[in-house]
Amino acid sequence: MNLVNTAVSLAVANSVSQNVMGLNLRDFILAGTKYSDSNISGWQQTGDPHNRQITLTELFRGNQKYHTDSITKGIVENVKSNALPLAVGVIGIPIIAKVATKVLRKPILTPMNRMIKMTGLDVKV
Repeated sequence: MNLVNTAVSLAVANSVSQNVMGLNLRDFILAGTKYSDSNISGWQQTGDPHNRQITLTELFRGNQKYHTDSITKGIVENVKSNALPLAVGVIGIPIIAKVATKVLRKPILTPMNRMIKMTGLDVKV
């Protein structure tokens, strides 16, 4: 398991969730469940008319208050209003991670991987 690749994947998924659904990844997945500690109970309008909060449970169950067309329209509006941050997150995060990995490989990552290997864990940084 490569920790850097996992972190990059989670960061990109969070960026997509934030810019498309209007919620960070954790709230998008957990909102509306017993595991959520946030006050998000479903499709909500934020202060910005082009940024709507849509949860995962809404996508599967639907929302009694709003029609599916409204959810789809909310997603389209979020993508239109957040296109630049979405592109920066999806393209920029992997590029930054790749450059940082190459720069830090010899001084930090290689010795760290050797120490992790001595512990017997099947994890790589």
